Amino acid sequence: MQNEDHGHFSRFAPRMEITYGSDKHGLIHGYLFTPGQPGTPIGLPEAVAWLHGEETQTQDGFVWLHFNLTDAAAESWIDQNLKVVPEFFEALREGSRSTRIEDASDTLVAVLNDVSFEFSFDPSEIETLWITVNPRMAVSARIHPLRSIDRLRQAVRDGCSFGSSVAFLNHLMHDQGDVLVRIVREATLKVDSIEDSLLLGRLQHKRVDLGKLRRVLVRLARLLAPEPGALFRLLRQPPPWITGHDLEELRQATEEFSMILRDLSELQERIKLLQEEIAAQVGEQTNRSLFTLTVVTVLALPINIVAGLLGMNVGGIPLADSPHGFLIIALLVVTFTILAGWFAFRRKE
Repeated sequence: MQNEDHGHFSRFAPRMEITYGSDKHGLIHGYLFTPGQPGTPIGLPEAVAWLHGEETQTQDGFVWLHFNLTDAAAESWIDQNLKVVPEFFEALREGSRSTRIEDASDTLVAVLNDVSFEFSFDPSEIETLWITVNPRMAVSARIHPLRSIDRLRQAVRDGCSFGSSVAFLNHLMHDQGDVLVRIVREATLKVDSIEDSLLLGRLQHKRVDLGKLRRVLVRLARLLAPEPGALFRLLRQPPPWITGHDLEELRQATEEFSMILRDLSELQERIKLLQEEIAAQVGEQTNRSLFTLTVVTVLALPINIVAGLLGMNVGGIPLADSPHGFLIIALLVVTFTILAGWFAFRRKE
């Protein structure tokens, strides 16, 4: 599978050209969809002409244009040439990036969160896709390459067709759900591996790995949870041009997200339990180390006291003239050491 940034081309242009990356207006790729037909690559001039052409106003179909927001000209070109509702630009600029689909003047505005194309379970690799959909146009924009968009583009190149722009949005959400399911599976395998290492007593850096993995899952769950108010309003009062079948597909897509969120929550709880178990094991190891240090200190205490007293070189040291003085002192030291050891181990029991 190729990356989504591998370019676009237009068969409607007088001369077919293949470019890599995005064009001067930030377009990564564009497609024209007509009922029952696979998507046809299209450039910006042809897309604008199709959208504004009088002869195409009565034709069924829609145009999908995907933009790269790192290009400074992309947003201004969209605003000047496409009939995009202001709510789309407000979503681009606002700080909240929670997943939601809203109805704005009979136009759908969606904020979807996904992972970057080269995802390595890092919280910074969770990216956002903005999309607006009306009966004749779907405009999507992102900052970094996303896996779900790459899957969708590959499906279009393989001949996938869409009966409406909402069907296109539903397909995108299903692709996003598939990507997230795979992430949950990979995360589960990582947790299984860490759990096996924990059972074998090989802690190493597992606490750090679990903490990083849990942060990723927490952020995914927070960003992916659809805003229930916006979704409820959309399903209760959808735009008039959305068919009942497309609306049901949209409801099913949101239900899939709910299932994924439940799986994420269960995996987070499992990671939390593993972290608590690792913390308990670390605490036990610390306690054993402290006990060993205490026992050594206690066992060395009698001999240190006796050695200190006898090493003062003052008059009146007992048994100094006795031929058995050393043996008596040694027996006393051993006796006190045994008593101290017995006392220490008895306290442990």
